[in-house]
Amino acid sequence: MSLVVLGLSHHGAPIDLLESVALDDAGAVALEARILASEHVTEVMVLSTCNRTEVYAESLTFHGALVDITHALADACRVERSRLQPHLYVHYEDRGIAHAFTVACGLDSMAVGEAQIVGQVRRGLARSQGAGHVGPSLNALLQRALRVAKRVHTETDIDVVSGSLVHAGLARATAALGGLEGLRVLVVGAGGMGALAATTAVREGAAAVEVVNRAEARARSLAGRVGGTWRPLADLGPALAAADVVVSSTGARGRIVTAADARTALAQRDGAPQVYVDLALPHDVDLDVDLLPGVVRVGLVELGEDLAEGGSAPQVVVARELVTAEVAGYLVERQTQAVAPTVTALRTRAGELVDAEMARLERRTPDMGERERAEVRRAVERVVDKLLHTPTVRVKELAQDGQGGSYARALSELFDLDPRDVSLVSAPPTIPGEEP
Repeated sequence: MSLVVLGLSHHGAPIDLLESVALDDAGAVALEARILASEHVTEVMVLSTCNRTEVYAESLTFHGALVDITHALADACRVERSRLQPHLYVHYEDRGIAHAFTVACGLDSMAVGEAQIVGQVRRGLARSQGAGHVGPSLNALLQRALRVAKRVHTETDIDVVSGSLVHAGLARATAALGGLEGLRVLVVGAGGMGALAATTAVREGAAAVEVVNRAEARARSLAGRVGGTWRPLADLGPALAAADVVVSSTGARGRIVTAADARTALAQRDGAPQVYVDLALPHDVDLDVDLLPGVVRVGLVELGEDLAEGGSAPQVVVARELVTAEVAGYLVERQTQAVAPTVTALRTRAGELVDAEMARLERRTPDMGERERAEVRRAVERVVDKLLHTPTVRVKELAQDGQGGSYARALSELFDLDPRDVSLVSAPPTIPGEEP
């Protein structure tokens, strides 16, 4: 099997297309099920965030998997393939591994080095595991990607330059309004970005922070943590009118704030300026809000421009070097593990032959004592171990240079190993659930 990564992101896809392929958890699971209907794919995980939608898959055939994944993505998102294909990127095997590590570390994010992607990858993996769509290969890859991300954020200064979308959005609001001190900030959505927006606004001196969320318990909880107030989503209108800055990140499929909503709120503000920071994909805030007098709308396109310079910082270079080393190490481990089932099957076969010969010896020499019999077994096992030592060590060494597969096949042929035994060794019964 081989790793295939197919996706599109803020690097090359227009924001309206990213909006069309953005998926919630239910949509991601449904897409995974579509992809697994392909005879070319054995494992799959979909990662969908505010600036990317990607499919990670273990494939039996590269081209067959590529076609089926592309068709499934287009059909699930109701996007014409002719519109989708020019913006897709594809990574295979080692490039796919490098991409997975880079994404998990935040080095491919719009806000380079941001840490929120770690949680998004972890939740996506858990979701796909729960659906039974991830097997041992993808689980090993993504667990390793999460460990690499933890190491990058622990051992480098990437967090120094990892200005988030939230910080960039509030910086825009600060520039437009002359600071947050004394202003009222409304946070729409109580997820990770909403929580970061609320805590950042409090830290930067906002006079009041209010939280609106569809799930009222989460709104109440977040408001309590930051010393703010909350309202149900049904009271969004009055909340908009009272707010100087609105930060929205709900992930809803439709618009949360329409141009009419913003116009009504503006009419109640006596000409006071207002900034809408839209961190959602699909958009929460109607694009036409920006046309209203005294109102500024900031979205992902503008924030991407603000954050573009972060990728060349020295801390980012160090982080990328660490990721490169981790990819190299993982490739060696993966190649070595690829021949491990053959080596195990070979030693199992040798053990069976020793057992058979010892049973034959026992039948032919019933008078032999237990001590002598044990000594004979040890002698035979030593001979077998010495005969197998060099070929098994050598095949593992050759695997590190990418030649292990052909030598493993040669061992299987030379020692007449049953392919079913090799497959049994290589298929663990459960998926480990470790977290970094």
